[in-house]
Amino acid sequence: MNDKTPDPQEKLIDARDLAPPEPLELVLSALDELKPGERLRLLIHTRPLPLYGILDRNGYAHSTEYLPDGTVEVMIWQRGDKG
Repeated sequence: MNDKTPDPQEKLIDARDLAPPEPLELVLSALDELKPGERLRLLIHTRPLPLYGILDRNGYAHSTEYLPDGTVEVMIWQRGDKG
């Protein structure tokens, strides 16, 4: 896990111990509740390639960072919000 300070405008899904398709299902469910200005931080062990297309088609932006412990961190926010 990284040492970034938690942000109250951020929701976290730690899917590192989950098997597909559960991480994708959790993210899609969380997106339904994401308010403008909020971000979703997904921690997972592989790049969620199918998720990227879903996000792009549905008005979400995303960035991916690779953490030293091998975790893939994907930040997701509504387009137009500051990411």
